[in-house]
Amino acid sequence: MTIAAPPIRRDIAYQGFHLPADTTAGSADSLLATDRGLTLDAAEGRGTWTAPPVPVGFPVAEVVPSWTADTPDDCWIEVELRGWHDDAASTDWYLLARWAAGDHAVRRTSVPGQRDGDARVDTDTLIMTGATVTGWQARVTLFRPAGSPTGPVLRSLGAVATGATPTDQGYEQEPDSADARARVLDVPRYSQRLHAGQYPQWGGGGDSWCSPTCTSMVLAYWGAAPAPERYAWVEPSGPRPVVVHAARHCYDHAYAGAGNWPFNTAYAGLHGVDAFVTRLRSLVEAEAFIAAGIPLIVSAAFRADEVPGLAYDTGGHLMVLVGFTADGDPVLNDPYAPDDDAVRRTVPRQRFEAVWQRGSGGVAYVLRPASVPLPPPPTQANW
Repeated sequence: MTIAAPPIRRDIAYQGFHLPADTTAGSADSLLATDRGLTLDAAEGRGTWTAPPVPVGFPVAEVVPSWTADTPDDCWIEVELRGWHDDAASTDWYLLARWAAGDHAVRRTSVPGQRDGDARVDTDTLIMTGATVTGWQARVTLFRPAGSPTGPVLRSLGAVATGATPTDQGYEQEPDSADARARVLDVPRYSQRLHAGQYPQWGGGGDSWCSPTCTSMVLAYWGAAPAPERYAWVEPSGPRPVVVHAARHCYDHAYAGAGNWPFNTAYAGLHGVDAFVTRLRSLVEAEAFIAAGIPLIVSAAFRADEVPGLAYDTGGHLMVLVGFTADGDPVLNDPYAPDDDAVRRTVPRQRFEAVWQRGSGGVAYVLRPASVPLPPPPTQANW
């Protein structure tokens, strides 16, 4: 069958803030800057850091936030976004997440039902519906319950904005093909389907745990997987208890699944890596990450007859892009496999790029230790 080519490249811009280094770029209320990040003043039960407005220079259709934080002792954070245009806010604030690393104090959740004439919230994405938006602003509130000896710590906050219309601007980063092609990173292979029917309270395993399974693969690649004592509660231990641990701690109670994009990167951030969600314009940009030694977790949607090698239907599925053949075809760790040995798959470049761009707009999770540099970004930086 014929697959439509990906659309003309889009405007995409990512901006991240690392704390405490970027504290003064925004405004802090009842927070202290420490070497670990921003934390609550000793006398306070809540405090807020508001990022500066981030102009992107194009009409914005969607914004996806991401963050890393620590939330000990039943603490939690709330993440909000609003649209911005020229010198003023052009939408109200929308609550994108009520998040905690654990699940004792609060139900980790997105917040459905937020919709007005300006914008609406679709799980992890703020979608513009009427407002003129050419920038964004984010706000994080940290909460500590009474009597808690320690408070939450905010370590990073960012967001990726996507343009409302295609563009013919040449924003892509051209990789060094000699470094990107014929290179496959040694990412462990984990099958989500080994967990079929497990733990229905966290999404049921086999068909729905693609995202935490991918996140677990990449953490293991970096030597950053949680220690066994962290998942000793998994009983029976089953085929791979570390994936059960990830599914539980990525689970979004409103979405009723473990596929919330920023919840996965926030989980990864608990394990000593820098992690964020962005969108890439094409596999050309993805090659720059492989050349830098950084695997990507990518989201695609397709029918069983669209991509040779991916013979199933999905409305949205996460896989790890681990490399490219000498001819430029993507090499994937696809967790939707019957066992670990079947996880590694090579697929046609054009067909896969089409379902990735069409299915999620090129969503990618970027996970890497701070000591591993990102590739140089394109002119319109989306990482």
